[in-house]
Amino acid sequence: MPLPRSDTIRAMNPSTALATVLVDELVRQGVRHAVLCPGSRSAPLAYALQHAARQGRLELHVRVDERSAGFLALGLGKLSRCPAAVVTTSGTAVANLHPAVLEASHGLVPLIALTADRPAELRGTGANQTTVQPGIFGAALRWSGDLAAPERRPGQNAVWRSTVGRVVAAARGDAGEAGPVHLNVGLREPLVPDCPGGEPWPEDLDGRAGGRPWVVCDAPDPLSARGWPGPSASDAPGAHSPYGGAGAAGEAATLAAVPRTLVLVGDLPDPVLADRAVEWARASGAPVVAEPFGSHPRDAVIPHGPALLGAEGWLADHLPERVVVVGRPTLARPVSALLRRPGIRVEAVTATSGWSDPSHVVSTVHALTVLQNPVPGIDREWAAAWTDAGMVVAKAVAAEPLPWPSGLAVASTVLESLPAAATLFVGSSNAVRDLDLAGARGGGLVTVVGNRGLAGIDGCVSTAAGIALADDRPAYALVGDLTLLHDAGGLLAGPLEREPDLTLVVVNDDGGGIFTLLEPGDPARSDDFERVFGTPTGTDLASLCAAHGVRHVRAATPEELAAEVSAEPRGRTVVEVRVERGSHRAAHARFRALVAAALEGLA
Repeated sequence: MPLPRSDTIRAMNPSTALATVLVDELVRQGVRHAVLCPGSRSAPLAYALQHAARQGRLELHVRVDERSAGFLALGLGKLSRCPAAVVTTSGTAVANLHPAVLEASHGLVPLIALTADRPAELRGTGANQTTVQPGIFGAALRWSGDLAAPERRPGQNAVWRSTVGRVVAAARGDAGEAGPVHLNVGLREPLVPDCPGGEPWPEDLDGRAGGRPWVVCDAPDPLSARGWPGPSASDAPGAHSPYGGAGAAGEAATLAAVPRTLVLVGDLPDPVLADRAVEWARASGAPVVAEPFGSHPRDAVIPHGPALLGAEGWLADHLPERVVVVGRPTLARPVSALLRRPGIRVEAVTATSGWSDPSHVVSTVHALTVLQNPVPGIDREWAAAWTDAGMVVAKAVAAEPLPWPSGLAVASTVLESLPAAATLFVGSSNAVRDLDLAGARGGGLVTVVGNRGLAGIDGCVSTAAGIALADDRPAYALVGDLTLLHDAGGLLAGPLEREPDLTLVVVNDDGGGIFTLLEPGDPARSDDFERVFGTPTGTDLASLCAAHGVRHVRAATPEELAAEVSAEPRGRTVVEVRVERGSHRAAHARFRALVAAALEGLA
């Protein structure tokens, strides 16, 4: 539906005109979701978004907590790769977006922060709810802009539309890496549409002829395997270019032949990239250890691969000569230990302008184009030993069920029970590590994602809700109790909002269970543990869910949990599994012992 022309409007104040044009151009550029938090200074944007939603041009989600709203917008763009806009009023409302902006920056998720502001002349004057908003997100942004409060003069529409074009292009990463952008907008009173007795806006609000956008969200993402990135290189060993050498333009490189090459797949901006990397390793005949992100089942991945890396005796007899790291490993300590071993060559395949190398051991960096050509000369007998060891461990784990209730057993049960084509968001801390260690493969072709940019526990509920709202595939989340409580605001969705279809499985160990597995959890340090690391809360999750109108069930057995997870979500459900926090350390020790026993006797 076209915008109203200026000659049909008795009066339009400048703030209303600016908001109308900005929202219209966001829609023209392909943005289909916006998350709005209530506020006075942002009222013009709220009216414009409401109008666009009523026309069916975008879907509007209203949330009362800016931090949760930011992560909801992040979730809306995480798998779609199309940025959602999160809109706030001025002051601390803007600062509350910072965690989501940081996660989007490090996780390469497209996100638009559209923040209302007081006119610039009020900064530093003591004006209420006024701070210096431009630059508030620092170096985390792909682009930032500060639109001055509009005046009633012609020629501004073109500037505003051009600015929005830059906003969307930068968020999508059309000339670089996808990530967050910030458009700060000064708005002057009046902040509501009607302005009796005012002057008409001096120009039409209509956009370019035909309303055709410069950028559409169906265009190939240069950082996604759906559209291979531009840089290609020779990737010769020892080359000094960030991408491994200067090859012919458009020529896909091939890694040098190193017979004992292990492929390690970490977190990547798009799950499709993880799948491509696994298939590349399969085509090469190289064994591959992968973090749980991407599609499952993954027949080419070594089952319980991180456990093999932690089995020192077996690993010492089957060490690789080279490890090719695709993406960014963030989970298992044995992975980091392997990369630091003297004598192992480490090479990286990167989806970004940077690459993962916290131990400073990477010798060569390759562009993603290298995944188009299999690695030659793999030692098939050595690779088969890795595959056989993984199968032996998988059979041993299947023959001796994981202890219930434990985080390991919950993670395994969830992955095995998910319906086909489901999406599982896995929270940080213990949940993702339990899945990495115990969840060998799922029962259907499910996609596993997480917020691994900065791996915080904040915003996980909202991110999962955003994923559920942006996609029609069944959506689930696996989180701990502190992760749920940290984003309890993510359960807030008023009666006027579309409710996400999302099942959240919560491992409730009443506190910081991950610390039981780390050095502070050593029984010798128990005197200092409970208050500053264990941090029990005693929260009744059933009451919390009831307060938010969310269905709550408690699963006391693996069968009860499997029944809840195998059912397709209808609305929001929290499935609570109570676990004794002190049992984590023993469960993991038992799992490691089981792996070591299974590997005994293998040549």
